[in-house]
Amino acid sequence: MQIVLDNFNLTAAERLLCETALHTAGSIVEAAKLLGITRHALKRRIIKHNIRWVRDAGARPGFGDTSPRQSASVAGVAAMTA
Repeated sequence: MQIVLDNFNLTAAERLLCETALHTAGSIVEAAKLLGITRHALKRRIIKHNIRWVRDAGARPGFGDTSPRQSASVAGVAAMTA
């Protein structure tokens, strides 16, 4: 996948990379792996850049809305990005 930058703004590039990784990977853990950073570092960047992202519940088999842990996780991400 090729990402084209409009300018040399490092903050904008970081935001674009985070958003692209999240949408490509489908989870914070997998997106962090794509970026070569920790999950915690990616969460800090989500907050820093005010990235609105909520994982699709049906994106991966075996992970549904009924899991209390996942629901809390999605709610936590939503609260961090609001």
